[in-house]
Formats: sequence, C-alpha cells, structure tokens
Amino acid sequence: MIGRRDAIAEVLKDRPDNLLVISGLGSPTYDVAAAGDVAQNFYLWGAMGGAAAMGLGLAQARPDARVLVITGDGEMLMGLGSLATLGAKAPANLAILVIDNEAFGETGGQTSHTGKTTNLAAVALACGFRQVATAHKQADLAGVKQLVLDDAGPVLGVIKTGSDDLPRVLPERDGHIIRNTFKTALTNQQNGESK
Repeated sequence: MIGRRDAIAEVLKDRPDNLLVISGLGSPTYDVAAAGDVAQNFYLWGAMGGAAAMGLGLAQARPDARVLVITGDGEMLMGLGSLATLGAKAPANLAILVIDNEAFGETGGQTSHTGKTTNLAAVALACGFRQVATAHKQADLAGVKQLVLDDAGPVLGVIKTGSDDLPRVLPERDGHIIRNTFKTALTNQQNGESK
C-alpha cells in the first residue's frame, strides 16, 4: 500500500505556480497542509461531498489556472453526482485526486463502497472524464501525478492507500480567514505576482 501523506507530498512537490488546490474534509486536508500550507490551498472544512463541485466552479472562474481537488473516497462517494456534471461541463483545467483507503475515516473506519464494489475511476470514465489512472503501488504514483497536474481535464486519479492513523496537521479552520487568504492568492496569481 502507498502511504497517503507521502503520496500527497510527492504530488504537490515542486507544484506549478498556477496550481490551485481544494482539499476535502478530514485526512485529505491534513495531508495537503502537511505537504505545505500555502495560500493557494483552500481547505473545505465541513462541506462533505462538495469538494468536486467547488472545484468545477473554481475551474470555470479561473481557466488560466490548474485546479486540483484532493479528496477522500468517502467524500467522493457522497458527491458522486458531481462526477456527471464535471464530465458534462468538461473543464480542461480540472483534476480530481481521490485518496482511497476504502474506509470512512471520519466516522470510525467502516469499509466504504470502494472497498466493496464501487470503482471511482470507472464511474468517472462513464461520466465522460477524458482520462483516469489508479495507483495501487508506489511505482504507479508518477503516472497519477502527471495525469492530475498536466493532462487535459477533466481527469481523475485514484491513489489506493492504507488507513494510516497519522498525526493531524491542522491548517486554519476559520472560514473567513481561509476565504480571504485564498482570495488574495487568486488576485496575486491573476496579477502575475509570485506566491
């Protein structure tokens, strides 16, 4: 199995200047923050199931940027209908990265549907995504990284991980501060200012 925190750190290592990241509830947010708490990260606290839809809105508003939604399998399952909308709208600058530990980590570790019958990559393809890739082992990670950072979207990458109980890295939780920090980063990016 791939360690989820190491996988996110690898995906975000040397991140492009135009990359905007939305992280879903729970472990994906902790892992994104651990990889670097930067102003171009939007931590979507308390909106389970909404990360992919928010990514679509941001991708449409900022076609000059690459938008990467990093979320867990539980949240993606909750927002499954958004995959159909993403496929229909087909934003070329949007990528979804699902950290799939096959468990509902925030509610006690029960087996999620991806640990049973649901294949999120196959669902995304059926919804019209251009490409998908799944990393089952470390050697697969480079292909998923390239897909979510470089390939025309909408694309979906899945990283199969263990259910590691790692220390939480808690970024800012105040919604006003997160919004204002991200808004400033968007303005600076649009004006050609560096991170």
